Amino acid sequence: MADEYSVQETKSSPSWQLPAIVILALLALGGLVYGWSNSTKVDEAKQAVADQMKTMQASVQQDMTGLKDRLTVAEKANTDLQGDLKVVTDKLKITQGQLKKARLEAEQNNTQTTEMVKTLDTSVHTELATKASTDDVKTVDTKVAKVSTDLDKTTSDLNMTRSELGTLIARNHDEIDVLRRQGERDYTEFTITGKNQPQKVGNVTVVLKGVNEKRNRSNIVYTVEDKSYEAKNANINAPLFFYMSGSHQPEELVINKVGKNTISGYLSVPKANSQAPATAAAATKSGR
Repeated sequence: MADEYSVQETKSSPSWQLPAIVILALLALGGLVYGWSNSTKVDEAKQAVADQMKTMQASVQQDMTGLKDRLTVAEKANTDLQGDLKVVTDKLKITQGQLKKARLEAEQNNTQTTEMVKTLDTSVHTELATKASTDDVKTVDTKVAKVSTDLDKTTSDLNMTRSELGTLIARNHDEIDVLRRQGERDYTEFTITGKNQPQKVGNVTVVLKGVNEKRNRSNIVYTVEDKSYEAKNANINAPLFFYMSGSHQPEELVINKVGKNTISGYLSVPKANSQAPATAAAATKSGR
């Protein structure tokens, strides 16, 4: 009898199943870890949002409280203003009534005043017409003549001095205006500041060389018709005379004031010479 052998069939698992299981397990574990991490972040985000909401709610609540307080103050101020407005309105009504009354009284007074003025004007004209006799006219003429004489004496009242050639010497701007109104000469006022700086004064060029404030003196050089003349230690209010070509009347250069490196004065030109052309100087003379 043949030996019977029992043959057992053994089935073995494929070799790839174990690594697959391990990978799946790792993936599952990674998913759990990722899910837990995301869950933690979501919780943190929720907490942050909740905190922000609480902060915003507190801020809004504070703003609402402040707004309510301001509204209460505004309502009180509005109530006070309405009360004040009522008082002012009541007083204004009284004032308007008083103003209307005052206007009526003023109109009445103006009417009365106008009538009085008209009456007075008529009376004055009538009286003047009645009293306007020849003697009154003569009296007026006498008064006018006296006023004219007083005006002619204005120069004497100012105590002006005369130069050796008989011309009046002005010592300041007011006296220059007095002489200018006489109409006999033209006057050009000037102020020179700084040394060695030529300045044109009418038909003369003046250069300041130096000053002596204590003694009210100055050194100047003045050029007339291309000829220069030097005046040393010239006193104030002492005219420097010079003649233009063809003229028999002198022009006068007068220094009225001396300051620190500055002088002020005027140039006096006879009316007959004011338009004469400059050609050559005939003579010069300085007053001391």
